[in-house]
Amino acid sequence: MAKKSKPSASGSSRALHPTRNDLNAAIRAKMTNLLNRQLADTLDLALQTKQAHWNVKGPSFIALHELFDQLNDELEDHIDEIAERCTALGGTALGTARVVAQASSLPEYPLDAVAGETHLKALVARYSAVAASTRASIDTASDAKDADTADLFTGISRTLDKSLWFLESHLL
Repeated sequence: MAKKSKPSASGSSRALHPTRNDLNAAIRAKMTNLLNRQLADTLDLALQTKQAHWNVKGPSFIALHELFDQLNDELEDHIDEIAERCTALGGTALGTARVVAQASSLPEYPLDAVAGETHLKALVARYSAVAASTRASIDTASDAKDADTADLFTGISRTLDKSLWFLESHLL
């Protein structure tokens, strides 16, 4: 019986699809890998935010339940943008559950979290990590002379910073 190969989390072994995009193929390959890394983390963050939305309890239930759902909706928009940029560059967007689980740099969400403060602290840690990696991705894309990917990450960074502010504001 043939052994199944695991999907590549980075996409580095995947050939680019033909495109008339004028970015150099080496740059497009580098950006595709970068985009897939951010896609994995952002998808994981969205799922973890939804986990908090479903399971939060306590005196601030409705406010947090609605906030977590709003934050998830914002992430879903960014996920689509990241994946579509990856494919526009001739890459393959890698967004299956197995690939994301393998590729995400985020820690597992505390499945026993119930209280609003526990969820808030868990999400603050994860949002700050993804915000930091997104800012690093802006620099990587800028250094590669891919202004469009840098701009995409800049917009995402602004949203993540605002979301982090909303989350942290509940903890003061």
